[in-house]
Amino acid sequence: MRFCLIALLAPLLAQAQNLQEFEKKVTEFTLANGLRFIVAARNEAPVVSFNTHVKAGSLNDPTGQTGLAHMFEHMAFKGTPTIGSKNWPEEKKALAEVESVYARLEEERRKDLRADPKKIATIEGLLKAAIDKANLYVEPNAFPRIIEENGGVGLNAGTGLEATNYYYNFPANRVELWFLLESQRFLNPVFREFYKERDVVREERRMRIESNPQGKLMEALLGTAFIAHPFRQGPGGWASDIENLRLSEAEDFYKTYYVPGNITIGIAGDVQPAEIKRLADKYFSQLPARPLPPLINTVEPVQEGPKRVDVTTPSQPLMFIGYKRPDQYDKDDPVFDVITTVLANGRTGLLYKDMVRDKKLALAAISAPTFPGGRFPNLFLFFLVPAIGKTTEENEKAFYEVLERFKNEKVDDVTLARVKTKARAGLIRQLDSNSGLASLLTTYSVAYGDWRKMFTSLEDVNKVTADDVQRVARKYFVPSGRTVALTVQPKREGAAQ
Repeated sequence: MRFCLIALLAPLLAQAQNLQEFEKKVTEFTLANGLRFIVAARNEAPVVSFNTHVKAGSLNDPTGQTGLAHMFEHMAFKGTPTIGSKNWPEEKKALAEVESVYARLEEERRKDLRADPKKIATIEGLLKAAIDKANLYVEPNAFPRIIEENGGVGLNAGTGLEATNYYYNFPANRVELWFLLESQRFLNPVFREFYKERDVVREERRMRIESNPQGKLMEALLGTAFIAHPFRQGPGGWASDIENLRLSEAEDFYKTYYVPGNITIGIAGDVQPAEIKRLADKYFSQLPARPLPPLINTVEPVQEGPKRVDVTTPSQPLMFIGYKRPDQYDKDDPVFDVITTVLANGRTGLLYKDMVRDKKLALAAISAPTFPGGRFPNLFLFFLVPAIGKTTEENEKAFYEVLERFKNEKVDDVTLARVKTKARAGLIRQLDSNSGLASLLTTYSVAYGDWRKMFTSLEDVNKVTADDVQRVARKYFVPSGRTVALTVQPKREGAAQ
């Protein structure tokens, strides 16, 4: 697992500074309730970026409730009793009535074959009326509007497999307002418009997966490559689960995973660390300490043979090839980063030169060294897009030929040196904003237990040898650990089966 830095490191490298110098710019502290802050002072401009990193994502969705982490992400923008309601006492009653009617509906549905369809239809009508009434008390988009009216930009969030992040930027003179808003939305969230947002989450799945050949193929790959680990359920949640999510389930998820000890906040920009500490104590100490959430204990069994899955779609041909690999804590993790650069980094990658440039078999041949996440054993992923008139079969054959040559011929010193130079250059290029720095501080801290891994990851890459590359390629790029997912064209009517 690797994340790259930037403008922050450019002056450091130019001045031959090191980690010890950068540490002087960073302040870390943990509140009594367990919530952790990492603050980087960059006082060149009067702006501040915030990133709230919650170690809870789609991997933590309970069985039968996939999509729940994503649902709470949506709820976190709905406000509080004092933000987003025209009349909170009446809205609270209306929301309770919605859940009461929904409980009656579920009770009837659970009768299965003995359920009364007319009764279900009647209760569904009552449920719609109760929801419509509750929505009358909602002041739409109140939370984001306050942020925008005070100069906030970039307000957004994202739910991944391993974490959920909330982020935006404020003028430096609005720092205390951020502390008020962010602490309140996790201290007193109101799950208003839940069923409206459930429809939104369902539509997002439809767009990103069901109507997207690449998304559909990716879901098939994960469901085939993993038979036990929750990686197999993908990030979007299953349609039938989403359609039946309940507000009470989202509340349970929030109470379990949005505990202070499971949250890390990164702040980067024009701030005074002492003032940040004072505001953190004032606002976030209100969050009650609660037990840390349960760990994921399911271990994926060893794969004992190649797997393959076809997805029928009229789209252009696409192909994913994944090989099982260890997690990001393995000693060989930096070797995989070197391998991905040698094989598939732009026009110098071996796959590009062979399959795209020379043989013109593919439009693209790229890779991801860690997929879909790094905390658990995962996949080294290759993505091939056949050129017009070329097939997945031709691409797969050529791919294996390149891979076998790579495994049997050591990387030369010039190529290895170029890879390491690119790693350093990428580190300097990619982080040119406070928001990027705030994100990386939290991501590295949660992923590795220490944000300093941003720096030491370069040292790890520099230690990789040609022997390491060949050893790891031979060990992991083997048929027994391989899963192939490819698209196939639907058969024409009347064609032979």
